[in-house]
Amino acid sequence: MRALTFEGPGRRVWHDVPDPVVTGPEDAVVRVDAVTICGTDLHILKGDVPEVTPGRVLGHEAVGTVLDVGAAVSGFAAGDRVLISCVAGCGRCRFCRDNLDGQCLQGGGWNLGHLIDGTQAERVRVPFADRALHHLPASVSDEQALLLADILPTAYEIGVRNGRVTPGSTVAIVGAGPIGLAAVLTARLMTPSRIVVVDPAPGRREAAERAGADLAVPDAAAALDAMKTATDGLGFDTAIEAVGVPETFELCTDLVRAGGTVANVGVHGAPAALHLERLWIKDVTITTGLVDTSSTPMLLRLLAEGRLDTEGLVTHRFGLDEIQDAYDVFERPADSGALKVALFNG
Repeated sequence: MRALTFEGPGRRVWHDVPDPVVTGPEDAVVRVDAVTICGTDLHILKGDVPEVTPGRVLGHEAVGTVLDVGAAVSGFAAGDRVLISCVAGCGRCRFCRDNLDGQCLQGGGWNLGHLIDGTQAERVRVPFADRALHHLPASVSDEQALLLADILPTAYEIGVRNGRVTPGSTVAIVGAGPIGLAAVLTARLMTPSRIVVVDPAPGRREAAERAGADLAVPDAAAALDAMKTATDGLGFDTAIEAVGVPETFELCTDLVRAGGTVANVGVHGAPAALHLERLWIKDVTITTGLVDTSSTPMLLRLLAEGRLDTEGLVTHRFGLDEIQDAYDVFERPADSGALKVALFNG
Protein backbone atom coordinates (compact mmCIF):
# COMPACT_ATOMS: atom_id res chain seq x y z
CA MET A 1 0.00 0.00 0.00
CA ARG A 2 0.96 3.67 -0.22
CA ALA A 3 1.61 5.73 2.88
CA LEU A 4 3.27 8.96 4.02
CA THR A 5 6.24 8.41 6.31
CA PHE A 6 8.35 10.69 8.47
CA GLU A 7 11.99 10.43 7.45
CA GLY A 8 13.55 12.93 9.85
CA PRO A 9 12.98 16.64 10.51
CA GLY A 10 11.64 18.35 7.41
CA ARG A 11 11.35 15.13 5.38
CA ARG A 12 8.16 13.28 4.47
CA VAL A 13 7.85 10.61 1.75
CA TRP A 14 4.78 9.15 0.00
CA HIS A 15 5.76 5.63 -1.07
CA ASP A 16 5.02 1.91 -0.89
CA VAL A 17 5.10 0.28 2.54
CA PRO A 18 3.95 -3.17 3.73
CA ASP A 19 0.21 -3.66 4.25
CA PRO A 20 -0.82 -3.73 7.92
CA VAL A 21 -2.20 -6.96 9.36
CA VAL A 22 -3.95 -7.97 12.56
CA THR A 23 -1.19 -8.77 15.04
CA GLY A 24 -3.16 -8.96 18.29
CA PRO A 25 -6.62 -10.15 19.30
CA GLU A 26 -7.88 -6.59 19.94
CA ASP A 27 -6.68 -5.17 16.60
CA ALA A 28 -8.65 -4.10 13.57
CA VAL A 29 -7.36 -3.32 10.10
CA VAL A 30 -9.28 -0.46 8.52
CA ARG A 31 -9.30 0.80 4.95
CA VAL A 32 -8.80 4.56 5.12
CA ASP A 33 -11.63 6.30 3.24
CA ALA A 34 -10.90 9.84 4.47
CA VAL A 35 -8.01 11.31 6.43
CA THR A 36 -6.78 14.71 7.52
CA ILE A 37 -3.62 16.47 8.67
CA CYS A 38 -3.14 17.83 12.19
CA GLY A 39 -0.99 20.63 13.52
CA THR A 40 0.69 17.95 15.61
CA ASP A 41 1.92 16.35 12.37
CA LEU A 42 3.67 19.63 11.58
CA HIS A 43 5.26 19.59 15.05
CA ILE A 44 6.52 16.06 14.32
CA LEU A 45 7.99 17.17 11.00
CA LYS A 46 9.80 20.01 12.79
CA GLY A 47 11.39 17.48 15.15
CA ASP A 48 9.36 18.57 18.19
CA VAL A 49 8.23 15.00 19.01
CA PRO A 50 11.40 12.90 19.37
CA GLU A 51 9.46 9.67 20.05
CA VAL A 52 8.50 9.61 16.36
CA THR A 53 11.30 7.80 14.54
CA PRO A 54 12.17 7.78 10.83
CA GLY A 55 9.99 5.42 8.80
CA ARG A 56 6.88 6.00 10.90
CA VAL A 57 3.62 6.38 8.94
CA LEU A 58 2.14 9.72 10.01
CA GLY A 59 -1.43 10.60 10.92
CA HIS A 60 -3.90 9.91 13.72
CA GLU A 61 -7.28 11.04 12.32
CA ALA A 62 -9.33 9.03 9.84
CA VAL A 63 -12.66 7.56 8.79
CA GLY A 64 -12.74 4.17 7.13
CA THR A 65 -14.19 0.73 6.56
CA VAL A 66 -13.23 -2.26 8.69
CA LEU A 67 -11.44 -4.97 6.68
CA ASP A 68 -10.44 -7.44 9.40
CA VAL A 69 -10.63 -7.78 13.18
CA GLY A 70 -8.85 -9.80 15.84
CA ALA A 71 -10.50 -12.63 17.73
CA ALA A 72 -11.27 -10.52 20.81
CA VAL A 73 -12.96 -7.63 18.96
CA SER A 74 -16.67 -7.88 19.68
CA GLY A 75 -18.20 -4.58 18.60
CA PHE A 76 -17.02 -4.34 15.00
CA ALA A 77 -16.89 -6.52 11.91
CA ALA A 78 -15.65 -6.35 8.35
CA GLY A 79 -17.69 -3.85 6.35
CA ASP A 80 -18.47 -1.48 9.23
CA ARG A 81 -18.06 2.22 8.54
CA VAL A 82 -16.12 3.74 11.43
CA LEU A 83 -14.45 6.76 12.94
CA ILE A 84 -10.92 6.14 14.20
CA SER A 85 -10.19 8.11 17.37
CA CYS A 86 -6.77 9.69 17.71
CA VAL A 87 -6.44 8.28 21.24
CA ALA A 88 -7.69 5.02 22.72
CA GLY A 89 -6.61 2.86 25.63
CA CYS A 90 -6.86 -0.69 26.82
CA GLY A 91 -9.88 0.05 29.01
CA ARG A 92 -8.44 -1.93 31.91
CA CYS A 93 -5.45 -0.13 33.39
CA ARG A 94 -5.51 2.38 36.26
CA PHE A 95 -5.88 5.39 33.95
CA CYS A 96 -8.31 3.91 31.43
CA ARG A 97 -10.67 2.94 34.25
CA ASP A 98 -10.85 6.68 35.00
CA ASN A 99 -11.44 7.46 31.28
CA LEU A 100 -7.89 8.82 30.97
CA ASP A 101 -7.11 6.82 27.83
CA GLY A 102 -4.39 9.28 26.86
CA GLN A 103 -2.34 7.97 29.79
CA CYS A 104 -2.95 4.25 29.11
CA LEU A 105 -0.32 2.00 30.69
CA GLN A 106 -0.80 -0.94 28.31
CA GLY A 107 0.26 0.44 24.94
CA GLY A 108 -2.72 2.68 24.25
CA GLY A 109 -3.00 6.45 24.45
CA TRP A 110 -1.74 8.41 21.46
CA ASN A 111 -0.05 5.70 19.47
CA LEU A 112 -1.20 6.15 15.84
CA GLY A 113 1.35 8.17 13.91
CA HIS A 114 3.39 8.47 17.08
CA LEU A 115 4.54 5.14 18.48
CA ILE A 116 3.03 2.94 15.75
CA ASP A 117 2.16 3.50 12.09
CA GLY A 118 -0.68 5.93 11.56
CA THR A 119 -3.58 6.81 9.31
CA GLN A 120 -2.06 8.75 6.41
CA ALA A 121 -2.08 5.59 4.35
CA GLU A 122 -4.42 3.38 2.36
CA ARG A 123 -4.87 1.06 5.37
CA VAL A 124 -4.12 1.20 9.08
CA ARG A 125 -3.90 -1.24 11.97
CA VAL A 126 -5.89 0.05 14.95
CA PRO A 127 -5.13 -1.46 18.39
CA PHE A 128 -7.86 -1.70 21.06
CA ALA A 129 -10.44 -1.52 18.29
CA ASP A 130 -13.49 -1.81 20.53
CA ARG A 131 -12.44 1.39 22.31
CA ALA A 132 -10.78 3.20 19.39
CA LEU A 133 -13.50 2.81 16.77
CA HIS A 134 -16.97 4.36 16.63
CA HIS A 135 -19.84 3.32 14.37
CA LEU A 136 -20.91 6.17 12.10
CA PRO A 137 -24.56 6.89 11.32
CA ALA A 138 -25.46 7.49 7.69
CA SER A 139 -26.41 11.09 8.52
CA VAL A 140 -22.77 11.96 9.29
CA SER A 141 -20.53 12.35 6.25
CA ASP A 142 -16.92 11.22 6.14
CA GLU A 143 -15.83 14.85 6.06
CA GLN A 144 -17.87 15.75 9.14
CA ALA A 145 -16.69 12.67 11.01
CA LEU A 146 -13.03 13.53 10.43
CA LEU A 147 -13.46 16.47 12.80
CA LEU A 148 -14.42 14.05 15.58
CA ALA A 149 -11.17 12.11 15.31
CA ASP A 150 -9.21 14.80 17.16
CA ILE A 151 -10.00 18.51 17.03
CA LEU A 152 -13.56 18.53 18.42
CA PRO A 153 -12.95 16.22 21.40
CA THR A 154 -9.57 17.85 22.04
CA ALA A 155 -11.02 21.36 22.05
CA TYR A 156 -13.93 20.29 24.23
CA GLU A 157 -12.09 18.13 26.76
CA ILE A 158 -8.79 20.00 27.09
CA GLY A 159 -10.06 23.50 26.38
CA VAL A 160 -13.71 23.83 27.39
CA ARG A 161 -14.09 21.13 30.03
CA ASN A 162 -10.67 21.54 31.64
CA GLY A 163 -11.11 25.29 31.35
CA ARG A 164 -14.35 25.11 33.35
CA VAL A 165 -16.43 27.04 30.83
CA THR A 166 -19.94 27.43 32.27
CA PRO A 167 -23.17 29.22 31.32
CA GLY A 168 -22.58 32.95 31.47
CA SER A 169 -18.79 32.78 31.74
CA THR A 170 -16.33 34.79 29.67
CA VAL A 171 -13.86 33.01 27.42
CA ALA A 172 -10.72 34.11 25.58
CA ILE A 173 -9.34 31.75 22.93
CA VAL A 174 -5.83 32.51 21.70
CA GLY A 175 -5.41 31.03 18.24
CA ALA A 176 -8.03 30.54 15.53
CA GLY A 177 -6.60 27.56 13.73
CA PRO A 178 -8.63 24.34 13.61
CA ILE A 179 -8.30 23.69 17.36
CA GLY A 180 -9.16 27.27 18.26
CA LEU A 181 -12.22 27.21 16.00
CA ALA A 182 -13.27 23.87 17.46
CA ALA A 183 -12.92 25.49 20.89
CA VAL A 184 -15.32 28.24 19.78
CA LEU A 185 -17.86 25.67 18.57
CA THR A 186 -17.69 23.50 21.69
CA ALA A 187 -17.53 26.44 24.11
CA ARG A 188 -20.83 27.62 22.67
CA LEU A 189 -22.40 24.36 23.88
CA MET A 190 -21.93 25.75 27.41
CA THR A 191 -23.60 29.12 26.57
CA PRO A 192 -20.87 31.49 27.80
CA SER A 193 -21.76 35.17 27.82
CA ARG A 194 -18.76 36.26 25.77
CA ILE A 195 -16.16 34.59 23.53
CA VAL A 196 -13.19 36.64 22.33
CA VAL A 197 -10.67 35.12 19.91
CA VAL A 198 -7.13 36.35 19.24
CA ASP A 199 -5.39 35.61 15.93
CA PRO A 200 -3.22 37.74 13.61
CA ALA A 201 -4.71 36.31 10.38
CA PRO A 202 -7.76 38.22 9.08
CA GLY A 203 -9.22 35.10 7.44
CA ARG A 204 -9.03 33.15 10.67
CA ARG A 205 -10.60 35.98 12.64
CA GLU A 206 -13.47 35.98 10.16
CA ALA A 207 -13.78 32.20 10.53
CA ALA A 208 -13.90 32.58 14.32
CA GLU A 209 -16.76 35.04 14.11
CA ARG A 210 -18.63 32.77 11.69
CA ALA A 211 -18.14 29.93 14.18
CA GLY A 212 -19.76 32.01 16.92
CA ALA A 213 -17.10 34.19 18.54
CA ASP A 214 -18.48 37.54 19.68
CA LEU A 215 -15.26 39.34 18.80
CA ALA A 216 -11.99 38.44 17.08
CA VAL A 217 -8.94 40.66 17.53
CA PRO A 218 -5.48 40.59 15.93
CA ASP A 219 -2.95 40.88 18.75
CA ALA A 220 -2.15 41.02 22.43
CA ALA A 221 -2.80 44.75 22.76
CA ALA A 222 -6.26 44.43 21.23
CA ALA A 223 -6.94 41.37 23.38
CA LEU A 224 -6.11 43.29 26.55
CA ASP A 225 -8.39 46.12 25.42
CA ALA A 226 -11.18 43.60 24.75
CA MET A 227 -10.62 42.13 28.21
CA LYS A 228 -11.21 45.52 29.80
CA THR A 229 -14.47 45.96 27.90
CA ALA A 230 -15.83 42.41 28.11
CA THR A 231 -14.96 41.70 31.73
CA ASP A 232 -14.94 45.13 33.41
CA GLY A 233 -11.19 44.80 33.55
CA LEU A 234 -11.28 41.70 35.77
CA GLY A 235 -9.99 39.26 33.18
CA PHE A 236 -11.61 36.28 31.46
CA ASP A 237 -12.98 33.37 33.46
CA THR A 238 -11.25 31.01 31.02
CA ALA A 239 -8.31 31.58 28.67
CA ILE A 240 -7.74 28.75 26.18
CA GLU A 241 -4.28 28.46 24.56
CA ALA A 242 -4.73 26.90 21.11
CA VAL A 243 -1.41 27.52 19.35
CA GLY A 244 1.51 25.97 21.25
CA VAL A 245 4.14 28.73 21.37
CA PRO A 246 5.47 30.56 24.42
CA GLU A 247 3.98 33.94 23.51
CA THR A 248 0.42 32.65 23.28
CA PHE A 249 0.63 30.80 26.58
CA GLU A 250 1.98 33.90 28.29
CA LEU A 251 -0.80 35.99 26.76
CA CYS A 252 -3.36 33.62 28.25
CA THR A 253 -1.89 34.20 31.71
CA ASP A 254 -2.25 37.95 31.13
CA LEU A 255 -5.88 37.62 30.06
CA VAL A 256 -7.22 35.34 32.82
CA ARG A 257 -8.90 36.76 35.91
CA ALA A 258 -8.05 36.02 39.53
CA GLY A 259 -9.58 32.64 40.30
CA GLY A 260 -9.85 31.82 36.61
CA THR A 261 -8.42 29.00 34.49
CA VAL A 262 -5.81 28.85 31.75
CA ALA A 263 -6.45 25.72 29.66
CA ASN A 264 -3.45 24.85 27.52
CA VAL A 265 -4.42 22.86 24.43
CA GLY A 266 -1.56 23.65 22.05
CA VAL A 267 1.36 21.27 21.52
CA HIS A 268 4.53 23.04 22.69
CA GLY A 269 7.95 22.39 21.22
CA ALA A 270 9.81 24.95 23.33
CA PRO A 271 9.73 26.09 26.97
CA ALA A 272 7.27 28.81 27.96
CA ALA A 273 7.81 31.19 30.86
CA LEU A 274 5.52 30.71 33.83
CA HIS A 275 5.37 34.03 35.66
CA LEU A 276 4.67 32.75 39.14
CA GLU A 277 5.88 36.07 40.53
CA ARG A 278 2.60 37.50 39.17
CA LEU A 279 0.34 34.46 39.21
CA TRP A 280 0.94 32.97 42.66
CA ILE A 281 -1.35 35.43 44.39
CA LYS A 282 -4.21 35.22 41.84
CA ASP A 283 -5.58 31.72 42.55
CA VAL A 284 -5.18 30.88 38.85
CA THR A 285 -5.59 27.27 37.74
CA ILE A 286 -3.46 26.09 34.80
CA THR A 287 -4.46 22.86 33.08
CA THR A 288 -2.74 20.77 30.45
CA GLY A 289 -3.75 17.54 28.82
CA LEU A 290 -3.82 15.00 26.04
CA VAL A 291 -7.32 14.27 24.80
CA ASP A 292 -8.88 11.06 26.13
CA THR A 293 -11.79 11.02 23.60
CA SER A 294 -14.32 10.20 26.32
CA SER A 295 -16.54 12.93 24.85
CA THR A 296 -16.55 11.51 21.31
CA PRO A 297 -19.87 9.59 21.61
CA MET A 298 -21.62 12.70 22.93
CA LEU A 299 -20.16 14.94 20.23
CA LEU A 300 -21.07 12.38 17.58
CA ARG A 301 -24.69 12.43 18.76
CA LEU A 302 -24.76 16.23 18.58
CA LEU A 303 -23.27 16.16 15.08
CA ALA A 304 -25.74 13.51 13.90
CA GLU A 305 -28.67 15.55 15.25
CA GLY A 306 -27.50 18.78 13.65
CA ARG A 307 -26.70 20.40 17.00
CA LEU A 308 -23.03 20.96 16.18
CA ASP A 309 -22.42 22.95 13.01
CA THR A 310 -18.96 22.26 11.58
CA GLU A 311 -19.59 23.94 8.23
CA GLY A 312 -16.52 25.83 7.05
CA LEU A 313 -13.87 24.05 9.12
CA VAL A 314 -12.71 22.01 6.11
CA THR A 315 -11.41 24.46 3.53
CA HIS A 316 -9.44 22.24 1.10
CA ARG A 317 -10.04 18.77 -0.32
CA PHE A 318 -7.63 16.37 -2.05
CA GLY A 319 -7.26 12.82 -3.20
CA LEU A 320 -5.18 10.68 -0.86
CA ASP A 321 -2.41 10.42 -3.44
CA GLU A 322 -2.21 14.25 -3.41
CA ILE A 323 -1.12 14.26 0.23
CA GLN A 324 2.15 16.07 -0.45
CA ASP A 325 0.17 18.92 -2.03
CA ALA A 326 -2.21 18.87 0.93
CA TYR A 327 0.71 19.29 3.34
CA ASP A 328 2.05 22.19 1.28
CA VAL A 329 -1.33 23.92 1.59
CA PHE A 330 -1.88 23.09 5.26
CA GLU A 331 1.52 24.26 6.44
CA ARG A 332 1.13 27.68 4.76
CA PRO A 333 -2.21 28.88 6.17
CA ALA A 334 -1.32 32.56 5.85
CA ASP A 335 -0.99 32.12 2.07
CA SER A 336 -3.50 29.34 1.43
CA GLY A 337 -6.24 30.24 3.91
CA ALA A 338 -6.27 26.61 5.01
CA LEU A 339 -8.05 25.52 8.15
CA LYS A 340 -8.66 21.77 8.01
CA VAL A 341 -7.86 19.73 4.89
CA ALA A 342 -9.65 16.51 3.95
CA LEU A 343 -8.18 13.77 1.76
CA PHE A 344 -10.30 11.03 0.22
CA ASN A 345 -9.18 7.57 -0.85
CA GLY A 346 -10.87 6.84 -4.16
